[in-house]
Amino acid sequence: MPISDWRDGRDHADAAFGRIHNLEYLDANIEGGEGFDWYYSSPEAVAAQRRTPIVDTAHGEDWIFRYKDIRSWWENSHHDRIGGVRQSAPTDWIAQSKPIWFTELGCPAVDKGTNQPNVFLDPKSSESALPRASNGQPDEDIQRQYLRAMHLHWTDPANNPVSGVYEAPMLDMSRAFVWAWDARPYPWFPALTELWADGDNYRRGHWITGRLSSQRLADVVAAICERVGVTDYDVSDLVGMVRGYLVPDVADGRRALRPLMLTYGFDAVERDGLLVFRMRQGRDVIALDPARIAEHGDLAEGDLIQTRASEVDLSGRVRLHFHEAEGDYDTVAEEAVLPDDRTHAVADSEVALTLTRAEGRQIVERWLAEARISRDSLKFALPPSRLQVRAGDVVALPGPGGPIHARVDRVEVTDRQLIEAVRMEDDVYQPAVTADVPPGLTRYVPAVPVTPVFLDLPLLTGDEVPHAPHFAAHANPWPGPVALYASPSDAQYRLNGVFPGRAIMGETETDLAAAPSGRIDRGAPLRLRLYSGAMQSVTDAALLGGANALAIGDGSSGRWEVLQFRDAEMLSADVWQIAHRLRGQAGSDGVMPDIWPAGSLVVRLNGAPEQIDLASSQRRQELHFRIGPASRPLTDPSYIYRIDSFEGIGLRPYSPVHLGATLDGADLRVSWIRRSRIDGDDWTLAQVPLGEESEAYLVQIWRDGLLLREAETSLPVWTYPAALRAADLAGGPVELRVAQVSARFGPGPSAAMMIAA
Repeated sequence: MPISDWRDGRDHADAAFGRIHNLEYLDANIEGGEGFDWYYSSPEAVAAQRRTPIVDTAHGEDWIFRYKDIRSWWENSHHDRIGGVRQSAPTDWIAQSKPIWFTELGCPAVDKGTNQPNVFLDPKSSESALPRASNGQPDEDIQRQYLRAMHLHWTDPANNPVSGVYEAPMLDMSRAFVWAWDARPYPWFPALTELWADGDNYRRGHWITGRLSSQRLADVVAAICERVGVTDYDVSDLVGMVRGYLVPDVADGRRALRPLMLTYGFDAVERDGLLVFRMRQGRDVIALDPARIAEHGDLAEGDLIQTRASEVDLSGRVRLHFHEAEGDYDTVAEEAVLPDDRTHAVADSEVALTLTRAEGRQIVERWLAEARISRDSLKFALPPSRLQVRAGDVVALPGPGGPIHARVDRVEVTDRQLIEAVRMEDDVYQPAVTADVPPGLTRYVPAVPVTPVFLDLPLLTGDEVPHAPHFAAHANPWPGPVALYASPSDAQYRLNGVFPGRAIMGETETDLAAAPSGRIDRGAPLRLRLYSGAMQSVTDAALLGGANALAIGDGSSGRWEVLQFRDAEMLSADVWQIAHRLRGQAGSDGVMPDIWPAGSLVVRLNGAPEQIDLASSQRRQELHFRIGPASRPLTDPSYIYRIDSFEGIGLRPYSPVHLGATLDGADLRVSWIRRSRIDGDDWTLAQVPLGEESEAYLVQIWRDGLLLREAETSLPVWTYPAALRAADLAGGPVELRVAQVSARFGPGPSAAMMIAA
């Protein structure tokens, strides 16, 4: 229910109260004003403030039509009006029979919020609206004053009578529920708008979350006065909220008040022994008649001297340093610059106040406008009959473009008053609606368990430790660097490494069929869902240079295919498809299955996966791992436990290629071409490096999963004697497999061919 009908300017119906924040004004409208004494009959009446009294001419029960007259509704019997006819018999309501609760009591923190406390601003709602006559500027003080006015009014026994039925007050203020306190943690609400879409509405909304710790400017100034021993003061005109203020020396009242006066735009003047604090905006203006200006000996140039200071003395750039509110209280700066600035001078200030970015911006814009306007000064004299004009007052003198308003800064009293004043404009103190800037907020990241992945990969660049696997981790939210502890048993762990980066990981949403290596796979795009991160397309040159490498596997440490892709397309949030692929890179074609099914794990090989510290002697030995956030101890519940062993795939020889067979008489001559895991792509060499201590191959004959025979050779050729071949083929076709053998790893993946009779 409205408890004000305020408008801008000094000529509206309620202007005599001075400010909308005036508690006496708000209190007078709780059981009075709109909805009690009068109403508006039309939009035109609203605009003209043409108020129609609320009266019941038929029966004198005015309260029937007063939606704010809670007391009369509670104290009286109710008679229905059916078709406008008052029923003689009352309803079942028994006067004073039960207490009233305020189930929603609140006001938006926006300019003139008390004009219509029930409306809210939400661009996504069809019911979004600003209060009547509001300019949309955030105003937490009016919200606070609304709650104060309602609480003070209804806790006063004179306004809250006691029931003769249940012997308790009409309004149970212990059941007055303020709308709204939000259970979401402040300041992450409203800052995390990607998590809570209504966060943008907070600044002008009904929330009291995060606002109750702020103090009214009037209370802060009063506290400073009390601390320095000043007891005769008046802070009733001060408007604004102080979020935080550091006062290094409270004993120095002037020093403590000065930053507040500059920041919030108010002055201190003495009035009849009382120290009065007044906002610069909205002061009463004393109109002066030029004909009544007195002569004075110091005014040789004329009765009224107007002076304009040089632009050279004016800084065209103003900067303010302050503590940022609703974040980590970092020191930040806001700046305002005159569009035609030619001085390049900067006026730099710092205040130990906590402000939002928008507030800081409004302050420097006001300072800059004040500085430009106050270049104009006035000097004149007044006769003794105008002794009511004192320092701090605002006077108006006729000017060619309308009245000139000036604030009196100095008064020298002799037989007449010598006045020194500076020009001012009330609009300067009306802040522009400034877009909110999200605060710099360090988000809380819980110590969640990470998803660890070991990747026993082939050599990708040749610079890796060949027997050491890579480690990748992911979590959402990411807890920061991940610690990896290792031990031969589940005890006496030692730190193996700290891995700072979150790997880009995900799962396939479509199957990926096998494809030849060494050529472009132009098959159907592979669709991926990433846990976090993004993909990007590259050029053909970058692709051939090793870019966009990706490991795909089943999650075990040793079964990974390395592929590359040129084209990446985002389909929806976190869903991508990749195409134009190079398959089986770095010799991983030897372990490529017929199909990688949907749900296979993918890890981007972009540098985030790093090798762990593993001794060569620890290959193929079970190791115990504890993995978790590096910021937490090993015993923290966020650590997970893994057991794994590693083959040292970087030592694994590539499978041979171009496996073929020709008859040499009755014998079968089988040949192949070896590949190298080290510098095998150097086209300037006549032959690729061996990459192993010696050249050795293992030849095996298989049928139906049974090994029939095997042989070793040091040359890329093997003769299958006719007699042995005939014996083996007696049971049907056989599969011949050839693998290169490493002295450290053993046989690598095989190349295979079928042999029939």
